[in-house]
Amino acid sequence: MAFSLDFIRPGEGTATRNTLEDGSYLVGRGTACHIRLPFPDVSERHALLLLRGDRAQIEDLHSANGTYVNGMPTDGIVELLPDSVIQIGESMLRVSHISDSQAPLPDPQAQSPKLEAQSSKLPSANGTPPTSNRPDPAAVKAAAIRRQVKEQIQRELIERLDLKRLTVSGVDRAGLEKKATEKIHEIVEQVRTNGKLPAGIDAARLEREIFNEALRLGPLEDLIADETVTEIMVNGPRQIYVERRGKLQLTDLEFLDDSSVMAIIERIVSPIGRRIDESQPYVDARLADGSRVNAIIPPLALTGPTLTIRKFAKRTLTVEDFIRFGTWTRNAAEFMKACVIMRKNIIVAGGTGSGKTTLLNLLSGFIPHDERIVTVEDAAELKLIQPHVVRLEARPPNIEGRGAVTIRDLVKNCLRMRPDRIIVGECRGGEALDMLQAMNTGHDGSLTTVHANSPRDVISRLETMVLMSGMELPSRAIREQIASAVDIIIHESRLSDGSRKVVAISEVTGLEGQNVVMQDIFTFRQSGVDEHGRVIGYFRPTGAVPTFFEHLKSRGLRLDPAMFDPTLDREVHLEIAGGNA
Repeated sequence: MAFSLDFIRPGEGTATRNTLEDGSYLVGRGTACHIRLPFPDVSERHALLLLRGDRAQIEDLHSANGTYVNGMPTDGIVELLPDSVIQIGESMLRVSHISDSQAPLPDPQAQSPKLEAQSSKLPSANGTPPTSNRPDPAAVKAAAIRRQVKEQIQRELIERLDLKRLTVSGVDRAGLEKKATEKIHEIVEQVRTNGKLPAGIDAARLEREIFNEALRLGPLEDLIADETVTEIMVNGPRQIYVERRGKLQLTDLEFLDDSSVMAIIERIVSPIGRRIDESQPYVDARLADGSRVNAIIPPLALTGPTLTIRKFAKRTLTVEDFIRFGTWTRNAAEFMKACVIMRKNIIVAGGTGSGKTTLLNLLSGFIPHDERIVTVEDAAELKLIQPHVVRLEARPPNIEGRGAVTIRDLVKNCLRMRPDRIIVGECRGGEALDMLQAMNTGHDGSLTTVHANSPRDVISRLETMVLMSGMELPSRAIREQIASAVDIIIHESRLSDGSRKVVAISEVTGLEGQNVVMQDIFTFRQSGVDEHGRVIGYFRPTGAVPTFFEHLKSRGLRLDPAMFDPTLDREVHLEIAGGNA
């Protein structure tokens, strides 16, 4: 079912008409809005227009001036009748159904109308014509034509390729992909031979896109392969954002419809034994390469099925990479290497997307290869290089709500597995108590990550998480556990220019009264921003020497104490008995 959208000016009838397909459309003044009303009385994100089947709905997004339907203010999601008029500020819109017989056929030469109120019809308060930030109309029309062609070929593929029969007959994944490739090529060749393939569409690219959508991750395949992309965000079928160099960018890729996004989500979660449906409308999962995946679907996601993929680098990052990126310095890296070898308990802290897991993976690389390591994760992401690694992964409940195995269950179990090191992907609940107890009872050298805004905030977060375990412990007893268990807190942050930097390396020195005592060993100080928006600053020692520095020699390690002198600028290398590390 197609819809028409009319921009109306009171007293002058319809000003502009556009054709819309099923989907979710953000209405507002912002340049990222699908339907843009560039006027002062319209909020940046004013309302959400929902078109599904034969239903049209509007929802106000807590705008400043409200959204009105037929003169009445809206509250929640409001159904739109054929003659309903939407008023947003001084702008008036009308959405109408278009039957299949009335829907216009795609015309490659036609110019697609912009979904933006033009100043000639709907003037702004100061009369200044707004500049359009919408994509090129010809490109929009070309994408619409490509989408329609793909839909037709996919329907034909489903009819010719009986997936259920092939699966029952024992065809493996490789055979299925080969069969699909042959059928897609056959269909596209027929379309091209019959002259029905619109000009400007590359047949080979079209075949690849249809294959990816039928058996792989659709339009996300190219983004997964693009090493410059660090995160992929699918906000419904028509909007896909990526993160490059710490900045968000809107791509020109899109899915056919909501069901196409749902099929990709199912394709990701099913192989690892997870599910997503109306009874469990969100899920955490991972790709084969360890990339982290989160999916949430309607009715919780109003814009349609939403998918977020945090990619992991195909190549494991090294100390040299971190130094080249400016994440930390050589001296900081050598100090952290000494801490890991000396079996100090280390917590990596930071906000969402700050790079905690990547840094944890790097620190784990300093663990000697003759030790037994047990990792505990919600979704297995760590890539350890040591030969003796046991990986444990939590399990969500089944469809009956039973069979869940939590991080806390696994932490308790791994204590019976004779680990030399325990690495917990992230502490976010009651497992923090079990982790602290393990650190205090002979399992030195453990590593984990915590969401926190500063090294000091880590202490408060740990205390809160211990209370979440259900144990009614006094505050002082919890802080004694923390002060005794945690040795080093390394805090990483994502700065305003998108770069990720270690901003503090702190040592927990003990407990005085009711307070956990800490000292910063290294800190990052921002001094400004250059003309390109890049953060300017320096990472330096504070002058404080770790309390355990004198114990280095007893472990066969040697570090030049000059590395802790802020007045010197000299790289120091860790020396291990028997040769340089």
